[in-house]
Amino acid sequence: MSAQQLSSRSILDSDLVSRVRRNHGLEHATLHILGRRYPNQPLAGHSDINGFWIVGNVSTEDLQSAIAEALQRMRNGEVKLAVHPNCGTNFVTSGVLAGAAAGLAMLGAGRRLRDTFDRLPLAMMLATVALIVAQPLGLMLQERVTTSGEPGDLRVVEIRIVQRGGATPLKGIISHRVITAG
Repeated sequence: MSAQQLSSRSILDSDLVSRVRRNHGLEHATLHILGRRYPNQPLAGHSDINGFWIVGNVSTEDLQSAIAEALQRMRNGEVKLAVHPNCGTNFVTSGVLAGAAAGLAMLGAGRRLRDTFDRLPLAMMLATVALIVAQPLGLMLQERVTTSGEPGDLRVVEIRIVQRGGATPLKGIISHRVITAG
């Protein structure tokens, strides 16, 4: 193992990063299960060191049940539940690669607007290729860097419900704050 791989391993396995990765994996696994139970319900999540949020109109009981199932299935070896197709990692990977590809296409285009328009087909083609490459790369980054499918001793300590009210765009949307330990 190279020094760089060893350094990457130690960073990913540090207590703080490991907690975020395990919470992120549990959040994704929970969203997979809730997605099956609520197929037409928009759901979202966000993870941090203390746990994760689930945003969407689901009952606390269903959320508790989904988390318990997710933990059990991950502990039984279903580590792929930690990877989700709608993860922000995928979107960031796509945006960075497509933006870099389009920027690369514009290098040396000249100062005239016509020069920029002449490069537009190349920029679109390179951005499209970048988006194709980004799909498997984003999933791989989730699997190896931003999530962990091995929850270890992770457990739920508390689930708090937060209902947004007032004249906000999130009016009537329920959020659950899931606090974890371990």
